Amino acid sequence: MQDRIDIPGRTRWRRFAAMMVPATAAVGAILFGMQSGAIASDITVSGQTFKIGAERLEGDGFKQYGGVVREKNGTVHPVALAEIGSADLYKLCQSVRADLPGMPVVLTINAGDGKNPAKAKDLLIAMDSLDGNATFSNIKIGRDASDLNPTARTGSFGQNADEVTITKLEQVSRYTTASTFNLVGLRLKVNVGKDATGKECF
Repeated sequence: MQDRIDIPGRTRWRRFAAMMVPATAAVGAILFGMQSGAIASDITVSGQTFKIGAERLEGDGFKQYGGVVREKNGTVHPVALAEIGSADLYKLCQSVRADLPGMPVVLTINAGDGKNPAKAKDLLIAMDSLDGNATFSNIKIGRDASDLNPTARTGSFGQNADEVTITKLEQVSRYTTASTFNLVGLRLKVNVGKDATGKECF
């Protein structure tokens, strides 16, 4: 019989990740390998976050542990890294705000609105925060993160589950990658003007 844990509400991933990864380790000791699912040491992120929303995410092969991403100017951001082997995302929304002087601009991407969801394989998400209602199957909490990913810091906190379902997903991210991302019914739009901010995913 599968062990299932339901977790409603908000998880403050930034605070959670900061406790797992001391700043000294974040700056000097942590290297990430893209092949093993973590972020490569030569990858730099922008200073912006972006939003991802979905009516429902269904995933197999879930792993979560702490890490960092860095900007080109050297600024380091503690994040929660989540790996999902395969994921179906229903009513997927992604938005990023990039205001020009005196002109609000929001780029939105929508997909998976019909019966066929958006699909991702080998999904990696570096996130600041996550809202939603989560159900995990066969979850193991408190594992050594390096047993889940060899590039994670030995002795730091990790958890994994066979399956995860998250409804009403609202996520603030800094970096996402996948080996394949199939966006069924893709719609991309640049929203400009005073009403642009209302077009964000949440």
